[in-house]
Amino acid sequence: MTDETAGTRKDTHYAKLRRSHRDAKRAGAGEPARRAKGEPSQGRAPAPGKIWLYGLHTVGEALKNPRRRLHRLLVTRNALARLGIEESALPCPHEIVEPKTIVAELGSEAVHQGVAVETEPLTAQKLGELTGARLVLVLDQVTDPHNVGAILRSATAFAADAVVTTTRHSPQESGVLAKAASGALEHVTQIEVRNLAEALAELAEHGFTTIGLDSEGPETFEESLGGEKLAIVLGAEGKGLRQKTRGTVTKLARLPMPGAIHSLNVSNAAAIALYAARRHLGDVEG
Repeated sequence: MTDETAGTRKDTHYAKLRRSHRDAKRAGAGEPARRAKGEPSQGRAPAPGKIWLYGLHTVGEALKNPRRRLHRLLVTRNALARLGIEESALPCPHEIVEPKTIVAELGSEAVHQGVAVETEPLTAQKLGELTGARLVLVLDQVTDPHNVGAILRSATAFAADAVVTTTRHSPQESGVLAKAASGALEHVTQIEVRNLAEALAELAEHGFTTIGLDSEGPETFEESLGGEKLAIVLGAEGKGLRQKTRGTVTKLARLPMPGAIHSLNVSNAAAIALYAARRHLGDVEG
């Protein structure tokens, strides 16, 4: 190996070290690191206690929610027109920006549609605060934010009174979850519990029939429906309901699938179960 080649390799090595050092400093200052051409950018880390919500439906519903603590809105002229809100009527400080400004905050993979709002997450309620409910969804360690967002959307469409999740093993409110929910995050009551088995027992004490969806359930979901209060319990894809949850629910029931595929995405299963539950409760015409 010639001295010239060795020098070139050393130069390359030290250049990489210097670049890594610069990126670490930029990350510490809350700035996005430099990226290779073609790589997606990550955006900036949100301020402590805050998140970014983005997308027209998501932000539009968040701006109308009086429970939201809104801090800053970034919006393009075109997106503002599509939101249908006069600039003078916006409920928080805002900036009219170019799309690249939003990308700098969120990263290049966020489908922002020209609008993003910096906000604090909504505060989850406690089970004891739930009054007058007839239809509740309970999620047993469903961790994928896309699935949870889609479930919230179905819960809103079918007027579920609440969605119950656990403090651990559940996704936190985020831009990804909110985008999948497409505005539903602002409409459905979210309840957080520490112990799911205890929460199911409490729901049963208050007159709820708790039905766990399970592919091996002894009866169909429609056959299991009974009473005037229903709590539908769904487990994570792959794992399904945990053993303790299976032993706590009032009934285990399956969604009959006569086709070649015998399982559904958990958000699709939730939508089907909600429709059937609403028909049982008399809120949907047969």
